[in-house]
Amino acid sequence: MGGREHGREHVRVAVIGSGFGGLGAAVRLRREGITDFVVLERADSVGGTWRDNSYPGCACDVPSHLYSFSFAPNPDWPRTFSGQPAIRAYLEHVTDTFGLRPHIRFGHEVMLMRWDTEELRWEIDTSAGAFTADVVVSATGPLSDPKMPDIPGLDEFPGKVFHSARWDHDYDLRGKRVAVIGTGASAIQIVPAIAPKTARLTLFQRTPPWVMPRTDRAIGSLERRLHRQLPFTQAARRGLLWGIRELQVSAFTKRPNQLGLIESLAKANMARSIKDPALRAKLTPSYRIGCKRILLSSEYYPALARPDVDLVASGLKEVRGSVLVAADGTETEADAIIFGTGFHVTELPVAERVIGADGQTLADTWKNGMQALRGATAAGFPNWMTIIGPNTGLGNSSMILMIESQLNYMADYLRQLSLLGDGRGGRTALAARPSAVNQWNRHVQARMERTVWNTGGCTSWYLDAAGRNTTVWPGTTGEFRRATLTVDLAEYEVVRVRGRDGTAQRAAAPAAAEGAA
Repeated sequence: MGGREHGREHVRVAVIGSGFGGLGAAVRLRREGITDFVVLERADSVGGTWRDNSYPGCACDVPSHLYSFSFAPNPDWPRTFSGQPAIRAYLEHVTDTFGLRPHIRFGHEVMLMRWDTEELRWEIDTSAGAFTADVVVSATGPLSDPKMPDIPGLDEFPGKVFHSARWDHDYDLRGKRVAVIGTGASAIQIVPAIAPKTARLTLFQRTPPWVMPRTDRAIGSLERRLHRQLPFTQAARRGLLWGIRELQVSAFTKRPNQLGLIESLAKANMARSIKDPALRAKLTPSYRIGCKRILLSSEYYPALARPDVDLVASGLKEVRGSVLVAADGTETEADAIIFGTGFHVTELPVAERVIGADGQTLADTWKNGMQALRGATAAGFPNWMTIIGPNTGLGNSSMILMIESQLNYMADYLRQLSLLGDGRGGRTALAARPSAVNQWNRHVQARMERTVWNTGGCTSWYLDAAGRNTTVWPGTTGEFRRATLTVDLAEYEVVRVRGRDGTAQRAAAPAAAEGAA
C-alpha cells in the first residue's frame, strides 16, 4: 500500500463498498496495474445488497447470464433467474479469483470523507481507522440503506418488526399472524415464500404493481457443461439476452403507448390466478405499465388467492397495540410486521458524509436533486466519483452493464490523472466543471420528459421529493457505454499543487482535449 501520512494510511484509490460496484472497481484497478488501493466495507463480508437481502424467496429479476460481469462469466448458474445464495456465492468467487481480499478492510464503515484543498487528497474517517486517498470511488449503491416509514404507534407494537433487508432469521413465522407492508420487488417474493408457514398473512398495498410471469427454470448439467467447454455459447446467450432488452428501450423512453400490449399480457397473467373480480380490481394498476418497475413473479398472484392471505388495498396509517390500522380504516391484528418499503434511493445517506472543496456536503449540493456528470462526478468534489450514480438506473435490463460502463470511465479518469500528474503522486486533481454537470443533466432531463417513468401517471421511487427523475437512464445501455468510454478533459478543470508553498492552482484543460470536445 502507499504508506502512512499524518497518522493515516495513504492509498492511491479508496473504494467504498464491496457489492457488484465495489468489487468490479477493485478488479478493474488491478487490471489497470493499480494495486495501491483499499476497499472499505462496513460489514464483515462482501456482497452488498446481495449480502444484506437474505429474505425468503430473494432472487434476481434479471437473467443470471446477463446479471454477471462480462469478465467473470459463470457457466454454473443453477437457474435462469438465480436466487440470492447463488449470487452471493458468485461475488465471493469473484473476490477470490481476482485476489481482492488483501485489499478489503471489513468492519470499516465510512463516517466522513473530506477533501483537502491544499494536499489535493481525500481524508477518510472510518469506524476502524483513518485513511487518505488521491481518489475516492464510492460504490455504496442505491439499495443499501433501508427506508422505514414513520408510522404512529409502531414503537409500541408488542410483536416483531423488521425490514426485508434486515431479515431476522431467528424469528419463526410458523403459526404467526404476519403483516407485510409494501408491494415492491421484495414483497412479491416474500409473500409466496412465507404464506404457507404463517397462520394468516395480510398484505398492505398502497399501489398495485404490474406483474409479469417469471419464466424461471433450473439449468441442467448438460447445459452448464456446454457453457464450460464452449465459452462462446455462454457469450452468445448473454448477447441475445442483452439485445432483446436493448430493443425494448424505445417503448419505455420514446413511445410509452406501445406498452399497451404488455399490459394486456400482465392482466392475463393476473386473471389466470385471481378469479375473484373484486380482488382482481384491487390488484389492477391505474397507471401505464413500466411507470413503476415491472415485477416478475409466477407465484405472487397464486399466493394472494390463498384463503389464509388477505389484501388490504390501502397503506398502513397507524398501529394501536397489536392492531394495524390502514388508511381506509381496515383493522388487522398481527404478531409480526415485515416492511418491504424499499431504500433511500434519491437521498443517498452517504451524501451526508462527503464534504467537498467548498466545505459543503454532497447532500447540500444535491438538495435540489442529484446530478452527476455522466453519472459519475459531481461539481465541487474533485477526484471523487460514484458507481451507480444519478440517472444510471435501468427499468428493464442488467445494472451490471451500467456498472461496467462506469468502470471504463473510472479507468480512463485514472489514466488522465497519471498523464496530467507532475510526478508527485496525488498532487493533481480533476474537478468537474459546473457548466458541464449542468449541461449533462439538462440533456438527461430533456430526454426524460417523454419516458414512461415521467408520463405514465404514477409516483415511484425513481422520482425525488420534487418529482424529478434522478434515478433512471433514459436510453440504451449501448448509448451509456459510448458516453462513458473516455473522459473528456474539456468537461473538467485540472487542479495542481504548484510551487514550494504547496498552494493549489487551477489550470485550463489541454487544448487538444478542448478541441476534441
